[in-house]
Amino acid sequence: MEAKLMPEAATTEQMLHEVDLFAGVKKRHLRRLLKSARETEHQAGHVVADEGLHALAFHLILSGNASVRVGTKEVGRLRSGDYFGEISMIDGNARSASVVAVQPLRTIAINRQPFLDLLDSEPVFARAVLEGLCARVRTAEARPTS
Repeated sequence: MEAKLMPEAATTEQMLHEVDLFAGVKKRHLRRLLKSARETEHQAGHVVADEGLHALAFHLILSGNASVRVGTKEVGRLRSGDYFGEISMIDGNARSASVVAVQPLRTIAINRQPFLDLLDSEPVFARAVLEGLCARVRTAEARPTS
C-alpha cells in the first residue's frame, strides 16, 4: 500500500461533490478537506477497512472496485465514485462492514480530525452535511422493506 499527499484536482473535487453527504457543501470547504486527504493504492485482496475496527476515515474510490462484506457474506460492490467510512468518520465508532479490494484500488482518504475541525469552525459546512444526512435518511425510509 502506497500513500501520498493528494494533489488538488478538479476531477477529484467533482467526485467528492457528487457524494450525497457533500452535495450541498461549498467548493471551498471541499478543497479544504482535500488538502488534508491522502491518495492510497491498494492491491487486490487488501482489506481496506476491517469490520469492527476503529479506522476513522472516509474513503472515496477513484479507480478499481471493492467488495463490501459483513462477516463472511458479500453484501455489495463498490466502484469508482463510490465511497465508504462516512459513518465511522462522523460518529467515531467501529466499522460496520469490511471493504476488500477486488482489483487494484485507488482511493482518497479524509481523516476524521480535519472533518471535525471543519464542522467546528464552519457552521455553513456543518449545516450542509446535516442536510446531506437527512436526505440519506429520507431516502432510506422511503425504500420498501421486504
